[in-house]
Amino acid sequence: MTRYGRMSCFAAAAMLAGLSCGSASADETVTIGGSRSVLIKPNAPRGSVILMAGGDGAIRAGDHGDIHGMNGNQLVRTRHAYAARGLAVLVTDASTDLNSAVQYMAAIKRPVTVVATSMGTIRAAKGIASGARPDALVLTSGFLSQGSGDSYNFMSIVGSPAALPRTLVIHHSQDTCKHTLPAGVEPFIKWSGGRARVSWVSGGTSQGDPCEALSYHGFNGIDGQIVAIAGGFR
Repeated sequence: MTRYGRMSCFAAAAMLAGLSCGSASADETVTIGGSRSVLIKPNAPRGSVILMAGGDGAIRAGDHGDIHGMNGNQLVRTRHAYAARGLAVLVTDASTDLNSAVQYMAAIKRPVTVVATSMGTIRAAKGIASGARPDALVLTSGFLSQGSGDSYNFMSIVGSPAALPRTLVIHHSQDTCKHTLPAGVEPFIKWSGGRARVSWVSGGTSQGDPCEALSYHGFNGIDGQIVAIAGGFR
């Protein structure tokens, strides 16, 4: 979806009901642990977000902050909307070490919130299980529990909720992707032992593959609502 690929600051502002980009700097490509990510850094950020795309997570970052893969993904296509909220934004590749990314963004501005969607929630789980410690975590359309539809899920990877930071689950009530069914949310919330809460959303439109970006799973048509919820969580 190329119309989302290079969303201008003004378009992001309009989507979020008039929020201004302010003095966000141009997108730039940065290397973290040998892996390319894309950074958008306002001059005076109020916090940081690390965006972890779904699918194969290969964003194919170019030399100048350009992204050539996963542009339709909900987090990738809304990256400038997070910057419009005054947040430093790092869009990571699947190969980016999450612990290194958290440390990188902490040096820019805390709190650091990891926002992961779909298969990105599996990569977030692996990162946390390996020692990454963000200040907060947002899981959208997540592979959360056995009830989500897949035996390989966040709970099975992390094992114990002790490593969870404060966590927000954002889930569409009509998500029919076989790996991220709404039935998986409640077991995850119970497992978290009070560390996680859920924000249910509805609306938008769904077409095509129920596990892809234009479905309810990908929050098609309600991007502004998702950015407001995730970007406001601390």
